[in-house]
Amino acid sequence: MAGGSGRNVPLVAVLKGGLSAEREVSLVSGRECAKALRQAGYEVVEVDCGPDLPARLTEIAPDVCFNALHGRWGEDGCVQGILEWLGIAYTHSGVLASALAMDKQRAKDVYRAAGLPVVDSVIVPREAVEAGHVLAPPYVVKPNSEGSSVGVYIVREGSNAPRLAATMPATVMVETYAPGRELTVSVLGDRALCVTDIITEGWYDYDAKYTAGGSRHVVPAVLPDEITAACMDYALRAHRALGCRGLSRTDLRWDEGRGLAGLVLLETNTQPGMTPTSLSPEQAGQVGMDFPALCRWIVEDASCNR
Repeated sequence: MAGGSGRNVPLVAVLKGGLSAEREVSLVSGRECAKALRQAGYEVVEVDCGPDLPARLTEIAPDVCFNALHGRWGEDGCVQGILEWLGIAYTHSGVLASALAMDKQRAKDVYRAAGLPVVDSVIVPREAVEAGHVLAPPYVVKPNSEGSSVGVYIVREGSNAPRLAATMPATVMVETYAPGRELTVSVLGDRALCVTDIITEGWYDYDAKYTAGGSRHVVPAVLPDEITAACMDYALRAHRALGCRGLSRTDLRWDEGRGLAGLVLLETNTQPGMTPTSLSPEQAGQVGMDFPALCRWIVEDASCNR
């Protein structure tokens, strides 16, 4: 496929970095995706995103923007809105789906409407969380609009109310703790790929996600057929209910002792990590799609008006 402006191959601008708490991870994701896209035959320019992004993209005039940003501004509909305004085709989900998925409480409302199982949660001021238990322990405290386990607190039975870091937002989500195994499913287009069982020594936090050796992935997960089928079904239904496009990844928890009733959906990530330790590339590989082929698929799926 020829690119615009007389180019023989499409020019792909890989958007990376940005201003969120997940900047460093995004830089790695962007670097890896750029390398894979060059291997796949594309002309690639890497863009470390800042406030001058519209001007830079106007100057570069790419055929496609590959969105490798994570967290706020890059994953919540903001950059997607800029790309819509500029009329540049881009990857992953559009403005509305990105904004919905990033807002964990509103995403849960969508899941419930679609008949998907979730745990109870409330949005409260951080002062209320520090003053006393707003839910019966055990529960989890986390930002309502961040990803990658940034700023997650687990409050166990018998614990005092937590003291939150100064970097936590003014309002936070308090969510009933879901015990059990950490499972995840990537969806590519209209296809759920497979289930991964994520095994860690403790909570699957930021370090466990992005540090080599921080977690062990069993892929495909060794599960009862009923649970595997339900995980795949829930992830695909969540992808569709939110209006996701391209690649997404949905995280779940399964309490084995309760059977199917113990399976709950946690959240959907519209910009899954694309690092050497990331889950979605690993799942794509499990179904026969290597990393350059995955990146090529994502670029070929790109469009405006997503």
